[in-house]
Amino acid sequence: MLPNLLHDLKESTKSADLLQSCITINNNRIYFTYFSTLINQEKFHHDVLSFIQLSKGDWNHLHLQDLQAMIPLEGMKISEELDEVIKSLVRGSIFLQLDPHLHEGLIIDLSDQKSGLRDHNDTENEFSVIGPKVGFVESLDINLSLLRRGFGTEKLTFEELSIGKMSKTRIVIAYLDGITNPEYINTARQRLSDLDFDIVFESSLLEQLITDNSNSPFPLFLSSERLDRIMYSVLNGEVAILCDGSPFVLTRPTSLFSFFVSPEDYYLPWILGSCFRLIRYFGVAFSILASSFYVAILTFHYIVIPRELLGPIIESRSNVPFPPVLEVLFLEMTIELLREAGSRLPSKVSQTLGIVGGIILGQAAVAAGLTSNILLIIVSLSALASFTTPIFKISNTIRFLRFPLIVLASFWGGFGIMIGLMFILGHLLRLKSLGAPYIVPIFPFRNNSFSDSFIRSSFTQLNNRFFTTRPLSTKRFNVKKNKDIGDDYNNE
Repeated sequence: MLPNLLHDLKESTKSADLLQSCITINNNRIYFTYFSTLINQEKFHHDVLSFIQLSKGDWNHLHLQDLQAMIPLEGMKISEELDEVIKSLVRGSIFLQLDPHLHEGLIIDLSDQKSGLRDHNDTENEFSVIGPKVGFVESLDINLSLLRRGFGTEKLTFEELSIGKMSKTRIVIAYLDGITNPEYINTARQRLSDLDFDIVFESSLLEQLITDNSNSPFPLFLSSERLDRIMYSVLNGEVAILCDGSPFVLTRPTSLFSFFVSPEDYYLPWILGSCFRLIRYFGVAFSILASSFYVAILTFHYIVIPRELLGPIIESRSNVPFPPVLEVLFLEMTIELLREAGSRLPSKVSQTLGIVGGIILGQAAVAAGLTSNILLIIVSLSALASFTTPIFKISNTIRFLRFPLIVLASFWGGFGIMIGLMFILGHLLRLKSLGAPYIVPIFPFRNNSFSDSFIRSSFTQLNNRFFTTRPLSTKRFNVKKNKDIGDDYNNE
């Protein structure tokens, strides 16, 4: 019961933005309790106070139901539960009472949905030249509206949860009813419901709390701010998790190959899309292995160096006093310092630092005999190749994997690199995303899913949803009908 809300709130919080006001109309007092930093003040005065003051009802026998009929707002509720009232207040509602000693009051939602939000929802971190530029923002309601308008079907289902003992953060599970496998929906719902945490700030924090393996450097959730990418994932039977206050949406179950897929692949002809995707895979392999191969070859396997290249390598390393492993680690750490410094500085300063700092430090290091020209080229190309991945989180994993391989190459050469790759492969074989294998379609082998993994096949080959997500409905569209349309045009 609610014996005295005003007294209880004064005892539970000392916050300066908790206001408790009272107005008198026709000798009747109406009490308001709210957090001034959460409500829309204009809406409060225009839609609540003005209608109450201009009302011509019977003020001698006024009830909460009468006030509920006076105010032209939706979602109002009469409640006498203290926990429910406090939960509504911290979400931007006001609590209206006719008498502070009564057991009930009227909850009116006056939350300011646009306060502190961005005016534009452009994709800032996942840019593409072709295709839509629409991205998510920090407002959960706006993100749900974008998804709903994008799909335009009643099968899109939202399930809302409240996570965080203190923050009570709104979390929504989105999926397509009749397509997404219920096993993944139940697993996501169960993990979120069992979560015991105080404050959930962002979806990336949520990802670490409910991941299948928190000790893995590989991201097991696909995190994206692009509307089209999330729509494509949900369309294939994945579960999307949206967090209030975060512009990034999580999708699961996902595979390792999903992190190298760009939405731009589908807006280009399939031959070009496949070519660019293969370039990304080559860039990832080069970024991980280039520096470690340099260390292994110059330390143990210099016999594999062609005779024509042996002279330039000897000349470039003639003044370097360090072994190859220290030379590589020095230059790799320099690149990482430039990256970290550039990401923490304002955009105009970071661009100058990245270009000028890289050129000056590289040339100075070569002139001082701290590194060779050839290694400088290799490390620069390796750093450049790591940025070819469309998802930023997997690029961080690639940056990390280089260092253990470099150390192993310094001890055992090519054999050490093979040991490191076998450990990585064994780790990938054990990983799961929401209970699904992480490196499908390789393991377990699914030949039907290769049409959109290493390459992007034509849309006539993409009529089936991925078997990796085990969707309830596998067909996306009728291939034969589309072929008939093309044949008709060709015959004309």
